[in-house]
Amino acid sequence: MSKRMKPLVFLVVLAAGLWLEMFVLKSFNFWIEMTIAASLLAVLGLYFNHRNGEAINYRLYFFEPKFILIGILSAALLYLVFFGGDIISKYILPFADKQVVGVYNNKSLLDPAIIGLLLVFIIGPAEEVFWRGFVQDTLAEKFGENKGWIIASLIYGAVHIVALNFMLFMAALICGFFWGWMFRKYKSVWPGIISHALWDLTIFILIPVR
Repeated sequence: MSKRMKPLVFLVVLAAGLWLEMFVLKSFNFWIEMTIAASLLAVLGLYFNHRNGEAINYRLYFFEPKFILIGILSAALLYLVFFGGDIISKYILPFADKQVVGVYNNKSLLDPAIIGLLLVFIIGPAEEVFWRGFVQDTLAEKFGENKGWIIASLIYGAVHIVALNFMLFMAALICGFFWGWMFRKYKSVWPGIISHALWDLTIFILIPVR
């Protein structure tokens, strides 16, 4: 068994608990909680990667200039998917509009400029470091690239179930498979980091669908 499997189980359970706090219990400001949660998981993921061998860190974090363009284009594509999906969901899912508005209600909890900075420089990158750089890579090492990608994407979607918001769950599932595929293809977290950060900024701050 991979040295990272036991820590993975613990950290996924921890992530579910943190997501429960953020989306259901809401003891504190959502964006501050999200920043702390994503950062904590990323740091722990990096730590357990390091314990499994320094070569893993070098392998997962190599950077190529083309990743910038790939990240930008993939973020734009994913935004268009969600823009179209939002329009369609209004007609086929009676509850969709209310649930999407519920997600956007969190925008009122902090200044939009600060939210944008947190999404681009901390939350988006930290999520990729943890969910793809640690969770998916660990599962790929254990079960192979395809199964690792699928299982990691399902787990990423599953932790959002605690919010009891079908639209949020589907969004997480789609994004999980999308960024997971990018990680599988390019073998680096950088394309996903750039894509995730820019998509977050666009759909929440720059051109929100609500």
